[in-house]
Amino acid sequence: MQDNPQLSELDYKKKYSLKQMELDSLLEITQAINNNMSEKNLYKIYEFTIRANLNVSRLLLCVKEGNNWDRKVEFGVDLESGFKIDKSFYEVDEVTPVTIAGQKGTGFQWVIPVKHKKKQLAVVLVAQKEEDEEQLNITFLQAISNLIIVAIENKRLARTQLEEEAFKKELEIAKGVQKLLFPEVLPNGHRLKMQASYLPHHSIGGDYYDYIPINANQFLLCIADVSGKGIPAAIMMSNFQASLRTLLRQTSNLTEIVEALNFQIMENSKGDQFITFFGAIYDHTLNTLVYVNSGHNPPFMVDGKGEFKALTEGSTVLGAFEELPFVNEGFIDDLEGFTLLAYTDGLTETENTQGVELGSEPIEKYFEENFNKPLEKIHEDVLKIVDDFRGSKPYRDDITLLSCKVETR
Repeated sequence: MQDNPQLSELDYKKKYSLKQMELDSLLEITQAINNNMSEKNLYKIYEFTIRANLNVSRLLLCVKEGNNWDRKVEFGVDLESGFKIDKSFYEVDEVTPVTIAGQKGTGFQWVIPVKHKKKQLAVVLVAQKEEDEEQLNITFLQAISNLIIVAIENKRLARTQLEEEAFKKELEIAKGVQKLLFPEVLPNGHRLKMQASYLPHHSIGGDYYDYIPINANQFLLCIADVSGKGIPAAIMMSNFQASLRTLLRQTSNLTEIVEALNFQIMENSKGDQFITFFGAIYDHTLNTLVYVNSGHNPPFMVDGKGEFKALTEGSTVLGAFEELPFVNEGFIDDLEGFTLLAYTDGLTETENTQGVELGSEPIEKYFEENFNKPLEKIHEDVLKIVDDFRGSKPYRDDITLLSCKVETR
C-alpha cells in the first residue's frame, strides 16, 4: 500500500510551519534581549513562547541565584500540593526522564538542565499535554531556555561588574577624602613633637586625628572615631573635620565647639551615626591644657612632674542627643611639659584567640613606665603589645595612636 501523497504534503507544510514558528520565537526572544528588557519581562516572554508554541501542560523553571534555587516561571503546577523538587534534579547533566532522575508522581516527564560553560544555571521540569499526539520538541525548549537564562546571567554579571566599578570609584574618592583628613606633617621641634600611627581595618575607616595651629601660642590636637565603617564613615568624618576647622576659626571655646559639632552630626545623620571625640587646646604661654572628652577612650598623660592622669572630663558621645546633657571642660594648669598618648577603641578592643579583649590596663601600665621614650618607640612598643596579645586573631577595627610631647625648657 502506497503512502498518501496529499498527507505527506500536509506533514511537510506542518513541519515547515513549526520550524518557522521556532525561528520567529527565537528572533523575538533575541530582539527582547537586545532591547535590554528587564529580567521580569524576559521571563514573561519565555513563558508566553512556551504556552503559545509548545504542547506543554506544566512547566517549572528554577534558577540558581547564589546558593539558592528560585522558582522563576511555573504553570500547571499544583501549588497547594506542597510539591518540592528533589535535589537530584539539580544535578542532572543532560535531558533526563523524571523517573530516572529519581522522583515519581510529580506530574513532570522531563528534567532539562540549563548550563553555560559547565556552570549549572537553571533546571526546567516539563510535561507534555496528554491529548497531544505530537512529540514535545525538547531540543527547542532547551534552546530557548538556554538563550533566556544565559542572557539573564550575562545581564546579572554585567550589572555586578558595573556596581563593582562604581564602588571602586567611590572607594578611591573616599580614600582621597580620608587622606585629606590627616595632617601631612606633624610637629617635630624642640618645644613640640607629635607622632601618629593609623592601621585601617578596611581600606578606609572611620578614625580621625588632627593637629591644628590656632595662633602663635595655641594649638589643638584631637582624635575621633565614627560609628560604622567604609564610605559612609569616611564621608561623615570628612564633614566632621570641615566643621571642626570652621568652628576653630570662629572660637577656641571647646564647649561651644563640641555643642556645635553635636548639632551638625545630628543634622547630617539623624541619629543613625555618632562620633567619639577628644579635643585639647594647649597654650605655650600660659602652660595650660583645656580639653573635652566626648565619650572617647581617655587619653593618658604624664606631666613634667611625673604625675599620671587619665583625661576623662567632657561629655557623652556626639550625635546621640539633639542637645548634649552636659559638657565639662577639663583644665590643667602649670604644665611644665607633658607627654600624652591618645588612641581609638580598636586598640583596646583587640581580641586574642580566646576571645578576650586587651583592655586599657596593659597600655596604661606601659605608658606610665615608658613615657620618657621617643614617641616613635612608644608607638612601636604599643603596637607590639597588641600584636603579641592577639596572636593569630585578626584585627576587629581600625587602630589609631596619637601622641604629643611638649617641653617648656
